[in-house]
Amino acid sequence: MRCAVILLCLVMVACAKSEAPKMQNADTLTQRQHDSVIGASRLPGAQGISKAQGAQDAENRRTAKADSVARADSL
Repeated sequence: MRCAVILLCLVMVACAKSEAPKMQNADTLTQRQHDSVIGASRLPGAQGISKAQGAQDAENRRTAKADSVARADSL
């Protein structure tokens, strides 16, 4: 019985998954930088990416302005 338990433990250890080393992503561009490169290209629909980023920037500016006004009012 003792041999069976030891054998079972050895089999479990042998079958356990070892953590594989994680590979680092070679791409060092952020998602925004990646999208900017695509938006500047002549690919079909690439202008839409640039326009969407411009709209996002405008919305971020409006949000930041509203946040600064709200903070000034709370003081």
